[in-house]
Amino acid sequence: MAIVNAQLKTTALDIFDQASGLGVPVGKSYAVTNILVCNTGTSAAEFDMHLIPAGNNLNNKVTRVVNNLSLPAAETFTFDSERIVLEAGDAIVFVASPDIGATLTDLAATASYLEV
Repeated sequence: MAIVNAQLKTTALDIFDQASGLGVPVGKSYAVTNILVCNTGTSAAEFDMHLIPAGNNLNNKVTRVVNNLSLPAAETFTFDSERIVLEAGDAIVFVASPDIGATLTDLAATASYLEV
């Protein structure tokens, strides 16, 4: 089992980004076992989560699976009742607010995954 962590931004952030070297390699599949989003700040923050198949773009009407979820200060959201299988090029993208500076937010995301 492996994990990936990211500080969420006000701009789209793929936590399995190919450019970072954390993307799903060609010919491999990852089963995401859970996703945690923790509000490390002292006030509420919000986020959207998108599951985007390879070759597609973020589309609020099609790819959004969590819509403007408000997370109180010091709380954690757990997405663990569904299993997500990612192939090369697939993405789990977050967009969050409010901006605490440099497009960053007080939200930290962690995904746990297995190679299948």
